[in-house]
Amino acid sequence: MKKLASLTALTTLGLSLAACGTAEDASTEPSPDTVEMAADDALEIVTEEPVEDEAVQDVEEVPGPPAVSEEAANAAADDAAAIAAEVEAAAAAAADGVDGVEDNEPEGPQE
Repeated sequence: MKKLASLTALTTLGLSLAACGTAEDASTEPSPDTVEMAADDALEIVTEEPVEDEAVQDVEEVPGPPAVSEEAANAAADDAAAIAAEVEAAAAAAADGVDGVEDNEPEGPQE
């Protein structure tokens, strides 16, 4: 029964695909005259000059962030480096089980 249903489905799909196709111009081989016509239209010389968009001219400038002195930037970079070192030390301590932190994860596969 399954074979008959699948054969019927395949036949229906095949016939529907055949019905979608057209035989129009199927016997005409592509030639440079028919293919190049579309390309020639795209390559025509443009004679019109570009026009400025008036809507673009009305855009207001957005102020950027305030300027930061070099000393303030260096201080912020030093603070960030110190915090990163503290985080790395805390991560290493947690990985090593220092400061009374124990790894409570069971070892091996759980059942």
